[in-house]
Amino acid sequence: MRLARRGFILGGAAVLSGCATAGSAAQQIAAAAPIVVEPQVPPRAPEIITSHLNSTRPLDPRGQVRPELMQRALAALDIHAGKITQRDRIYLVDFTKFSGDERLYEVDLAGGEVTLIRTSHGRGSDPSHSGYARRFSNTPDSHMSSVGAYATAGASHGAQQGPNVLLDGLEYTNNLARERAIIVHGADYADPDFLAREGKLGRSYGCFSVAHHDLPRLRERMGEGRLLFAWA
Repeated sequence: MRLARRGFILGGAAVLSGCATAGSAAQQIAAAAPIVVEPQVPPRAPEIITSHLNSTRPLDPRGQVRPELMQRALAALDIHAGKITQRDRIYLVDFTKFSGDERLYEVDLAGGEVTLIRTSHGRGSDPSHSGYARRFSNTPDSHMSSVGAYATAGASHGAQQGPNVLLDGLEYTNNLARERAIIVHGADYADPDFLAREGKLGRSYGCFSVAHHDLPRLRERMGEGRLLFAWA
């Protein structure tokens, strides 16, 4: 009994000694563990908006362009990518609107903003001179406006119309634009004085006529290789 009791006591002492040793080791490991400090992440720099990246600024934030017109124009931008080499801005014309309204839109694809300008339509598209274009054609001497996608072909100067922007029609609805001399040019009948007097703009022979004071900036910015998309 004494040996058994003595063995029990020694064994118990060994167990206690082992527990004490394990506890001491755990304390030493805990004491030696490094303190983790979360790294400070620097504030993110603002995203740079380019003509190829417009993920943070919505197009037409004020909703000035008819959605269907915008969707069709953006689709045309991709369809005619081989001809539309400049993708920083596009030009849209909404022929459903009254001629006295601002219906030529310059859309900044980088920043999203829209600039509004007035433009006239062809007299053949509005024979009663109601101020609304009702019919469209690609036929020479029809004096009608044509719808569809155009590529701007650079600044030019004509004997009759003076400074202008040449246009190349890209679709069957307007591919005779050069033959028909469909251009962007300034006209007295598109000036504010005419609108104030008549209550609507005058009619062209199918050209996108604008006010004389709008033409210089528009002529410079349209340049060559940009989309002009007209629809009704």
